[in-house]
Amino acid sequence: MREPTLREIDAKTFRRLLGGLLEVYIAAMDPPPAQLPGRQSIMLRHATYPGFRALVVEQRRVFGATPVAFAYGFHGAAGQWWHDVVDRELRERSGREHATSWLSDAWEVAELHVRPDHQGQGLGRSLLTTLCAGRRERTAVLSTLDRRPQTPAQHLYRSVGFHDLLSAFEFPGGGPPYAVMGARLPLARVEAPAAHVPR
Repeated sequence: MREPTLREIDAKTFRRLLGGLLEVYIAAMDPPPAQLPGRQSIMLRHATYPGFRALVVEQRRVFGATPVAFAYGFHGAAGQWWHDVVDRELRERSGREHATSWLSDAWEVAELHVRPDHQGQGLGRSLLTTLCAGRRERTAVLSTLDRRPQTPAQHLYRSVGFHDLLSAFEFPGGGPPYAVMGARLPLARVEAPAAHVPR
């Protein structure tokens, strides 16, 4: 079987591949089926945000390619739901100056998912570092499930310089607790070997 390949895709291609990307999301996150139409709408809306950038890792097959991992992000700004919710909570917990320092010029890593049968190969690290490479924003921010002991995703994010801005945070509407994490850009260099992902 061929090695998975990583490539950058534009918003039009992202929308075309969205069905396959949602399959990756479902495999990685196991969300309730009732949430999927809303998730699809959110991802379509994200593709219209300023600075949208998306990456996909595909497993090449005889008849085409199948997504096995993907990530995307955009420039965070006031008026975006995640930005405004996190900004409000950061202001309440740590003050306006702290919130502004992290969110006023932020690259938001909105989604990063790898199918379980492809995890542990360095694909998540390759996606994260490539997605954040060359960004001109001052910070990068994201949210991930908050677990103790930490999840592989939390370990990955911390290994490149992310740390908790908010922990055990519940977004409006309910759901499990999340850690909101931030890092100064560029991300910290990591000596650990990354997966072989031809480009």
